[in-house]
Amino acid sequence: MKLTIGEVLNKLAEFAPLSLQETYDNTGLIIGDPETLVESALIALDVTEEVVDEALRKTCKLIIAHHPVIFGGIKKLTPTGEVERTVIKAIKNGIAVAAWHTNLDNITGGVNTRIAEKLMLNNTAILAPRTGLLKKLVTFCPATHAELVRIALFDAGAGHIGSYDQCSYNTEGVGTFRAGEWAKPFAGTIGELHRESEIRIETIVPEFKLKAVINALLSNHPYEEVAYDVYPIENSFQAGAGIMGYLNEPMPVDEFLKHLKQVFGTPALRHTAIHKKMIHKVAVCGGSGAFLIKNALSQQADAFVTADIKYHDYFESGNKMLLVDAGHFETEQFTKELIHDVILKKIPTFAPLISEVNTNPVHYFFTQ
Repeated sequence: MKLTIGEVLNKLAEFAPLSLQETYDNTGLIIGDPETLVESALIALDVTEEVVDEALRKTCKLIIAHHPVIFGGIKKLTPTGEVERTVIKAIKNGIAVAAWHTNLDNITGGVNTRIAEKLMLNNTAILAPRTGLLKKLVTFCPATHAELVRIALFDAGAGHIGSYDQCSYNTEGVGTFRAGEWAKPFAGTIGELHRESEIRIETIVPEFKLKAVINALLSNHPYEEVAYDVYPIENSFQAGAGIMGYLNEPMPVDEFLKHLKQVFGTPALRHTAIHKKMIHKVAVCGGSGAFLIKNALSQQADAFVTADIKYHDYFESGNKMLLVDAGHFETEQFTKELIHDVILKKIPTFAPLISEVNTNPVHYFFTQ
């Protein structure tokens, strides 16, 4: 089935909205025309010349990667570096390139959720939840249509609080209005004050779903003019950096490290000195997650698994937590299957193909 690139990426954005990316990021369509028709996409962790060659072989006109091929600014498009050569090759061959990066890291069900599933962690929660992502929507509806409006709001994405959905608060009251000369009132008579038994409906809406929820409200509300209020709230939302969870049973440290090596397929792990005998509560962050060390400590994690830990970062664990660097590529490798699964679920007739190119730039050398 052929779709425009924009249609494919919009479906992906329904799962991980661009608004959840960090300010420094470059998520979204980076190279190409969103109106171009495609019937398949190559899913990669990184975009390199070899990945572009693979897309050509597989006749994929779209590459969706986790890491943006253009992360900082490019001042010249000359074949002097890997990034420039990759961008030139993609443009020459009409291959579009998109990235779904920190927005996919920050969403519940995203990169870190997939890692937690691979590590068999239970009872998971966001390690550093973000605030300012929630709005409160208040509307006023005739009592006869309140249930219809509530369901429409819920179906559009409102009313989710933690593990609960369809959450709302409802208050009975009386609304008044007088229809003008050119009005087409649902109730009442033009020119006369009307009183209507109404329900005040209050519910929570993630900011990135607010437009869809308001459209649902306007489409299902019986009034010609719909009254509603939107309030900013500071409650944390289940989106943010890292994730915390529990192993099924406490695990000896050496067994836990073996578990990590097996899951991530890495030949080596870097970690702090071992002071805990058992590991139960585990924090994880795919890729560069050292900025979350204090968060993991404050939540009393037994271990924090991430990547790109610098020398002085290891001291921050304070002998209170096992700090493990399992590798950037290794901790994010499951992102390809995550993007693949999301697209296939959203667009069953589309063909997402997982790249077979190993783009890990880090290699290991061992001596006997």
